[in-house]
Amino acid sequence: MRPTRRDFLKTSAAAGALGAAGLGLPAFAQDPTTLKLILNWRYQGPQAWFFLAQDKGYFKEAGLDVVMDQGNGSGAAVGQVAAGAYDVGFGDVNALIQLAATKPEEAPICVYQMYNTPPFTVGVLASSEIQSAKDLEGHKLGGAANDGALKLWPAFTNIAGIDTAGIEILNFAPNLREQMLKSGQVDGVFGYVNTIRFSAKLAGMDPDTEIRFINYGDYGMDLYSNGIIVSKALAESNPDAVRALVRGINKGIADTLKDFDAGIDAVASREPLINKAVEKERLIATLEDEMAHDEVKVVSLGNIDPERMKKAIDIVVQANELPRTPSVDEIFTDAFLPPEDERIYELI
Repeated sequence: MRPTRRDFLKTSAAAGALGAAGLGLPAFAQDPTTLKLILNWRYQGPQAWFFLAQDKGYFKEAGLDVVMDQGNGSGAAVGQVAAGAYDVGFGDVNALIQLAATKPEEAPICVYQMYNTPPFTVGVLASSEIQSAKDLEGHKLGGAANDGALKLWPAFTNIAGIDTAGIEILNFAPNLREQMLKSGQVDGVFGYVNTIRFSAKLAGMDPDTEIRFINYGDYGMDLYSNGIIVSKALAESNPDAVRALVRGINKGIADTLKDFDAGIDAVASREPLINKAVEKERLIATLEDEMAHDEVKVVSLGNIDPERMKKAIDIVVQANELPRTPSVDEIFTDAFLPPEDERIYELI
């Protein structure tokens, strides 16, 4: 049987560990390994675990110097890793699937699947006539160009049977989204449910009464979402660094689950102007709505159900009429998951 990329990664990881052991030295005994990591968005509650892991020294202890930057969209993070601007990204695995289907040699790989429930949505005013996906026909919609939900819009229109002929799509900066909706300049906005919900709250809206969500998942798009994505070059050349990074992030999540306030404090230390109460709500909602899929209790956070991932890949490929169907092993590898006794099976 021909070895798969997963086999190669596991072999590389084992070789790296044995090499360090053979020298009688711990991994990363020399100079720190610098990793540039691009997040999905600006600093908010759901970034807490990254910062808490950094503040508690988990990366430093493993010989890593992790430099984190704010992102401008989950889809953009994938492209930036693929282009070599960053070693690691917190990006949308569906954008990864699309890239792997068209440019497999450039595509990164997901090593820790964090968001396992589809958050993609079009938010509309509850007072509008738009009640369902078909009702979006003939309306003006908008969002950031690199927004994950907007990138999946062609797939959603295909699956939901939406006629796009009369729909106008307007691009604008992410920080304008809720204001554009509130002021009626667009009839719907693309985004993740909790991103829109809590940004609207910060803008003075009551999202529970003023916004209706047309969720992609309600129309059969049972997709994964954001995960830790690394370049294949990094995974193959320095598997120990990838493993240490994933383990540190996993420990940061575990610590955040034990103390939400500590996590929010870690965010506030980078972004002092955040509303800590709202960001704590956003963090908890993200755990509940985007990370607590039932499969976590079986496979653990960070891992996937291969059959479900295969179906998700098929949905993205068919809906976007992509030229090839990537294998699950091209999109995700479990070679870098944390030790079994550190894995997370309960979230909230």
